[in-house]
Amino acid sequence: MIDYQQFIKDCEAVRQQSPLVHNITNYVAMNTAANVLLSAGASPLMSFCPEEMDEIVAISSALVINIGCLDLHEIEGMRKAAAAAQRLGKPWVLDPVGAGASSIRTNTAMELIKNYKPSVIRGNASEIMCLAGLTIQSRGVDTSESSTNAVEAAKSLAKATGAVVSVSGAIDYITDGERVESIANGSPLMGRITTMGCCASALTGAFIAASDSVFSGALSCMAMMGIAGDIAATKAEGTGTFQPHFFDALYNFNPTEAAKTIRQ
Repeated sequence: MIDYQQFIKDCEAVRQQSPLVHNITNYVAMNTAANVLLSAGASPLMSFCPEEMDEIVAISSALVINIGCLDLHEIEGMRKAAAAAQRLGKPWVLDPVGAGASSIRTNTAMELIKNYKPSVIRGNASEIMCLAGLTIQSRGVDTSESSTNAVEAAKSLAKATGAVVSVSGAIDYITDGERVESIANGSPLMGRITTMGCCASALTGAFIAASDSVFSGALSCMAMMGIAGDIAATKAEGTGTFQPHFFDALYNFNPTEAAKTIRQ
């Protein structure tokens, strides 16, 4: 079961510390991810340039690498940023967007995991199952599997890599290979709006920078995302109005009251 006091503490820590989160993310997600971080109390930084990775990672609290829009120049920046995070002891999150859809996506994600040891691997069920070595039928960046079907794969991947694995879906699952926690909050509208998973990865970076532990931070982040989605869904008229209400829900988030609404 989730530790409600730890959840409150983690949410408050993000506000108090305002961790600077360096994102190498895709162009579709960049603006929304930055606004999610700002709304939750963190600070976004977006940089792709390989030549400045050492300096940028050094001043950041956490790194988030999202492979959504790959090119060779960006991959080089990812390598340099991940190497700097590993060398400097900075926590970092890998979002393996579309792993399984193409060889370059899968190979890039596997290379980053093997060589630079992410703190958290956060993705949808198909992506996590692919990285765990299972054969999946890819639908590009969308999942073809339910998150519940990916739990064993997530545990296996966590054990093999030493990372906390966070699987998003109708139910979110977070595991370190031994412990498995779930978050059942969230609205179906979240699956109808692009970049919500990317935003979860960006916010995970803020939480693992501020929390006492990587596992706690990853879990608290998904709880906050889900609860904010619940709140936004009660006010939105559809996908077009959901996003601004989601930003508002994060901005006005009351961790003490929110803890009472966590579903697992």
